[in-house]
Amino acid sequence: MVAVGATALYVGVTGDGPDVVVLTGGPGCVQYLERDDIAPLNHRTWYPEPRGVGRSSGGPHTMEEAIADLEAIRKAVGVGAWIVVGHSWGCDLGVRYAVEHPEAVVAVIGIAGRGPQRDRTWSEAYEAGKSIEPVVEIDWVPEVHAALSDSFTDWIHRPNLWRQLADCSVPMHFIAAGDDIRPSWPVEQLAALVARGRFSTVHGVPHDFWSTHPEVWTETVTNACIAS
Repeated sequence: MVAVGATALYVGVTGDGPDVVVLTGGPGCVQYLERDDIAPLNHRTWYPEPRGVGRSSGGPHTMEEAIADLEAIRKAVGVGAWIVVGHSWGCDLGVRYAVEHPEAVVAVIGIAGRGPQRDRTWSEAYEAGKSIEPVVEIDWVPEVHAALSDSFTDWIHRPNLWRQLADCSVPMHFIAAGDDIRPSWPVEQLAALVARGRFSTVHGVPHDFWSTHPEVWTETVTNACIAS
């Protein structure tokens, strides 16, 4: 447990090697990626649980507070800089983290992310595909989800957003799940925008392939961490 003011944040850790922090989706989901069998091999991996969720105390909060929590955790555990692996919403949070704290982020590996947009055609495609997406049960806190979603909207409406993204020198590798119902074009655009961006696709896997194809997930994350 890491104390951030009056809030106690749960952080799991496993393995040895270069440091990696893993951010889960939602927003507002429990730390569903904290599993030794899908951790990147030969790395020391940290698994924070968001404030107000699961084993962490606190409640609804903003993206600014979420990033401040990551920085507090990093300093508390003595990590100089780490690779940020973000799944789904965690990809979006990881990108903002890198933009605002580039000295703390070795690289961002964003898997099945959405990208900083609220596009109607994207949402229509997502809604149309919900009935065919594999169901993976994940606990989440609606109040935390709502607060972070509102904060995300505020962030993507900032007039200097694209300038900050284009100026960010942190390497970013965006990885799409080939069978994801979420269109990948926003993160493809993001990969083309940032100075050291890269985009690739893992074919034949759905959004939550950490659950449905754990061996593929482990190989994908491990290779991306090594390449970074």
